[in-house]
Amino acid sequence: MPENSLKEKTAKGLLWGGINNGAMQVLNLAFGIITARILNDSDYGMVGMLSIFSLIAASLQESGFTAALVNKKEISHQDYNAVFWFCSGLSLTLYLILAGCAPLIADFYRNDELIPLARYSFIGFFIASLGIPHSAYLFRNLMVKQKALSSIIALVVSGCTGVAMALLGYSYWGIATQSIVYVSVINLCYLYFSPWRPTLQFDFRPLKSMVSFSSKLLLTNIFNHINNNLFSIILGRYYSEREVGQFNQANKWNLMGHSLITGMVSSVALPVLRQVADDSERQCRIFRKMLRFTAFISFPVMLGLSLIAPEMITLTIGSKWLPSAHILQLLAIGGAFLPVTIPTCLSAKESPTCSCGIPLHKESANSSSCICFILTAYSA
Repeated sequence: MPENSLKEKTAKGLLWGGINNGAMQVLNLAFGIITARILNDSDYGMVGMLSIFSLIAASLQESGFTAALVNKKEISHQDYNAVFWFCSGLSLTLYLILAGCAPLIADFYRNDELIPLARYSFIGFFIASLGIPHSAYLFRNLMVKQKALSSIIALVVSGCTGVAMALLGYSYWGIATQSIVYVSVINLCYLYFSPWRPTLQFDFRPLKSMVSFSSKLLLTNIFNHINNNLFSIILGRYYSEREVGQFNQANKWNLMGHSLITGMVSSVALPVLRQVADDSERQCRIFRKMLRFTAFISFPVMLGLSLIAPEMITLTIGSKWLPSAHILQLLAIGGAFLPVTIPTCLSAKESPTCSCGIPLHKESANSSSCICFILTAYSA
């Protein structure tokens, strides 16, 4: 692809990626503030204790095939169709397994109210599986504008639903419903914007060429989810849903901070780098520019968030959430480094094995701190 054409596509992608992430963060902030003022930390904690199960199941059913589809040099209808039926069938199986295990999850946390909530909230990852090929199609073809519109529409509809249910007194059911509405609406938008449609052809042979690539990304994603949610499991097991709620609220603000930066870059990084995969020198030059741009924004934003966390939390969602501000101060320091990690960019070189290194090292450090936390909990 000519360099000028690629620059134009990259610039448009970054523009719409910035608009999308800016709008998403503003909407997330607005709906998050309203909901947090209505609900309490126990409500957030109930949903937070289940999040790791949904996220790992979602990673398993997606299995890294989105990036694998984007990374293929030549692609056909059969590739998308095989991914659609494989992910749909696997997600349905995982939902049935997790729904059956809901009593065991409730026993682990010593909270019987989690049984119906788990069976309800786990529906979300099954619905999400139905939109994987359509999302990959938009991503592969740098249709960032369409993805941005889909995300904004889904967030507005789901946010209004969550706030309405919170005002009606549905507590944590409103948070769970908000997530389900979000994935449902965004899938409908992807279906509208994407011209691809599934057919009743059950041929899984195209998956063979993608498994070696996608399996490494699957491992990376699972380690990332464990790393991000391990403390929620420990807090839910040894303490109560209140502590889980405070931690998840802090983690949510931290995520909003660094995802504003990572979302804008990652929306174009893999498709752009894939198109210059045969020119290593040019690919490295583009990658260095992206890295400098990301670091230039990431460190001032996240370190600033760490400094103002107590005042910001008190002013926005109230003093009842002040304990989460002290957690946020620590998380934001680590969050400053997250946007400059490189797994997504390395995967464009068709060597996803390299992308596993960063999450594995990060997970090792997090696991060590969790072991110390468990020992402290036992000795208390």
